[in-house]
Amino acid sequence: MTEPQPTPPGPVPYREAYARLSRIAAELESGEADLDRVLPLLEEAREAYAQCRERIEAVRGVLAGDWADSDPEDESDAD
Repeated sequence: MTEPQPTPPGPVPYREAYARLSRIAAELESGEADLDRVLPLLEEAREAYAQCRERIEAVRGVLAGDWADSDPEDESDAD
């Protein structure tokens, strides 16, 4: 079995965090993780989930902000 991966400093790309969640889920679902490994896996999964959620919320924020308020027809009239 592999040890939990340390979290790199700075923002983690969404795909990387999602891949970590997928790997952890597969290991837990397989039943191969011994009891001593479950807690570190769950802690790693919590971190990866938080990173994914942060990235999704950032995108939602952008989409709900300026882009949602602009009308493409208004932009063409501004020329």
